[in-house]
Amino acid sequence: MKGLLAARASRYIGFFALLGVLALSACGRAPEPLHQEQVLAFGTLVDISIWGTDAASAQQASAAVISTLNALHHRWHAWEPGPLTEINTQLARGGTVDLAPDQIEVIRGAQALSRQSGGLFNPAIGQLLAEWGFQMDERPADVPPPHPDAVKERVALQPAMDDLQLDGNQLRSRNPAVQLDFGAYVKSYGVDQAIAALRAHGISNAIVNAGGDLRAIGQRGGQPWRIGIRDPRGPGVLASLEIHGDESVFTSGDYERYFEFQGQRYQHILDPRTGYPASGAMSATVVYPGGGVGGGASTALMVAGPDNWLEVVRGMGLKEVMLVGADRTVYLTPAMAKRIHFEIKPEPKTVIGEP
Repeated sequence: MKGLLAARASRYIGFFALLGVLALSACGRAPEPLHQEQVLAFGTLVDISIWGTDAASAQQASAAVISTLNALHHRWHAWEPGPLTEINTQLARGGTVDLAPDQIEVIRGAQALSRQSGGLFNPAIGQLLAEWGFQMDERPADVPPPHPDAVKERVALQPAMDDLQLDGNQLRSRNPAVQLDFGAYVKSYGVDQAIAALRAHGISNAIVNAGGDLRAIGQRGGQPWRIGIRDPRGPGVLASLEIHGDESVFTSGDYERYFEFQGQRYQHILDPRTGYPASGAMSATVVYPGGGVGGGASTALMVAGPDNWLEVVRGMGLKEVMLVGADRTVYLTPAMAKRIHFEIKPEPKTVIGEP
């Protein structure tokens, strides 16, 4: 399990690490009615935590979530054979694809977010991700990064979400270089679908956490869920915050998927403008009411970095954002600064940015 909590976390009722949900209780306290399960989906461990429901009902609801996530994993996987690879094959050939309603919903949503981010969130760069070796389950350690000419060639093709044209349920692309890889965006979509499955089974207090993208509903024992945000370079938690009712917390980081070659580190979030890994930030966290935009927003913030993060905040209409710069300076919107509690001493240098 990723992102282990430090020992101090036992102070909290319901303290969860974004990269691995852990149930915590004080010493000597009677076991709490917390049901937890874990499943591998979207290339990460997904934790399901349900509070205050009998074991049989919780197991039934968890089974529905696992079924939902497994189906979505197959439906949106960018390189395993499935519906998305079929769509990409047809787009590359210049063909037209008939889409189901959920596929239309995801593609339209991703197009809107790409526009709002100024193109920094760009799920059309699947070819570039493949060039870097990020479209495989295990990247061989001895494979070098792509040659600069290959990167330059892919970037010059300028694949973009606005190259896609939807006419009713039919999809085509003006640019055969468009290859869809929804990454964090489809993870956040999956978390929303998982919460819907829990609610359909009468669950009102739960967290679903997909490797840093989570949504929490209700409470834990009459008190707010409390989650921890991983320290991108440390062994524990950088900061914590309480969840108010139904909220999503999305974190993207350069520590999740990366490789090292000849002493240099290359992370998987690519800047679509340059074709190279984003380098200005170590992690980006977005808190958003209900479900929705977070996965695309945190990706765009990672690409924007400290110099341009506020442009993404404004363009995407974000309120609560935390960006950890490459030098560990923490950039916060005013609304996030009011909620966040740093768990490390001394506290990091912070910069408050007005949206």
